[in-house]
Amino acid sequence: MDVLFINANASKEIYQDLSKKYSAREPPTWSLLLAESCRSIGHDVAILDCCAEELTHEQTIERIKEINPRLLCFVVYGQNVNAGTTSMAGATALSEFIKSSGVKTPIAYIGSHVQSLPYETLEKEKSIDVIFTNEGVYALRNLLSEDKIDLKNLDHIKGIGFIKNNKPFLTSPESIVPQEKMDVDLPGYAWDLLPFKEKPFDLYRSPMWHAEYDHDKRTPYAALQTSLGCNFGCEFCMINIVNRDDNDPIGVASNYSKMRYWSPEFIIKEFDKLIEYGVKTIRITDEMFLLNPRYYKPLCEMLAERNKNDDLIMWAYSRIDTIRRKEVLELVRKAGIKWLCLGIESADKKVRLEVSKGRFEDVDIEKVVQSVHDSDIEIMANYIFGLPGDDLESMQKTLDLSLELCTIGWNAYAAMALPGSQLYKKAVIEGHKLPEDYAGYSFHAYNTQPLPTKHLSAAEILKFRDEAFIKYHSYLPFLEKIEKKYGIIARDNIEKMTKVRLKRKLLGD
Repeated sequence: MDVLFINANASKEIYQDLSKKYSAREPPTWSLLLAESCRSIGHDVAILDCCAEELTHEQTIERIKEINPRLLCFVVYGQNVNAGTTSMAGATALSEFIKSSGVKTPIAYIGSHVQSLPYETLEKEKSIDVIFTNEGVYALRNLLSEDKIDLKNLDHIKGIGFIKNNKPFLTSPESIVPQEKMDVDLPGYAWDLLPFKEKPFDLYRSPMWHAEYDHDKRTPYAALQTSLGCNFGCEFCMINIVNRDDNDPIGVASNYSKMRYWSPEFIIKEFDKLIEYGVKTIRITDEMFLLNPRYYKPLCEMLAERNKNDDLIMWAYSRIDTIRRKEVLELVRKAGIKWLCLGIESADKKVRLEVSKGRFEDVDIEKVVQSVHDSDIEIMANYIFGLPGDDLESMQKTLDLSLELCTIGWNAYAAMALPGSQLYKKAVIEGHKLPEDYAGYSFHAYNTQPLPTKHLSAAEILKFRDEAFIKYHSYLPFLEKIEKKYGIIARDNIEKMTKVRLKRKLLGD
């Protein structure tokens, strides 16, 4: 075996008690892409999803010994690219255990955190032998092309980092997959390598709202991308760090804003594979799915042909300023996309502008939301409390707007200094307190550490966010809307979920 891709389990650290039943569990998208890329040029590959199989560290060691790979590759992105740092909690605990168990196989890491902070990662994490400094497709191929992976002779391999002369050392950057090679060098997903219990994808579960708040509808579940990257540069986000083309000690995602697309014909083949596997609940993980009509229009048209009975249950992300046209919404709905995840973030235009999210300031948010609902599409609305310009008044304004919109799905983050984001670099420069460990970068975690604003402490922001979550999911018009649309069981599941209280170190728990 040439390489074993490992998806470690950090769900308990990240989600606390929500991990038992309520948090989503997605197939490891980047592991699947990398595995298929390596397999396409003749390498023997496997995937070990410790999270899906709920493997102990001891069980993982046994599986590694059985497979006997030349390289262990930890793919650390999380369920969302922005969750890469939080997922390091489970990954580093496991790789340390592997090293302490006497396993001699080299350990490599690829993921948004190591791409953001390559030198710091190598210096801090002694269990890591090699890191990849961008998306790693070509760098990984380069490493696997070696007859023997010699950790003392890696200088000639582009796009990696390792310890040399007792110091972190990065080779010259490797390129990312160019637009014209997307279908060739990232040729799909190694779906067949995923574990399952009784049928494919049954170890994975969708978010609650995606399954109409019905646990029985959450599996089988899959996620895929039709593009990589984003054309925008929001300061709180770090998804574009995969496009990195330099070796700065602190990478800032907004410096590498670009998008690349697979062809619609190519992507539809992946949908066909999922349908053959019996998967109907699917997340399109692109940050900007509805941005370029050259790609999304033919794909949606082909999906509409395959979804004549409207039996697919899909959702996708979109900016609120890209879906104003009725014909776009009609096409999206025909394609089987029944939810759109919209980053509203803040009701205050000044707050949005301060984090480069103000380009849709001329959009009437209420009108767009109504237009989406009129097209028979539900909305997962995302909000962020604690953006740099926020005070109690602006956060209350955002909460009030969310109650007024009363969308089927509601999610609110406390603004975090995610490594790879501009907010992180600002936080380092300004000396703000950062999370004590990797899990602390999750806003669900016990020791989460949001950024303070000019007007509010981290504790005040976190308290407001947690109270807002309870207030929204206890809001009578929202619960009545859920019951009317999905039934009493859905309402009951929401009420049970709301009772799962997150413990907070910052709030004295």
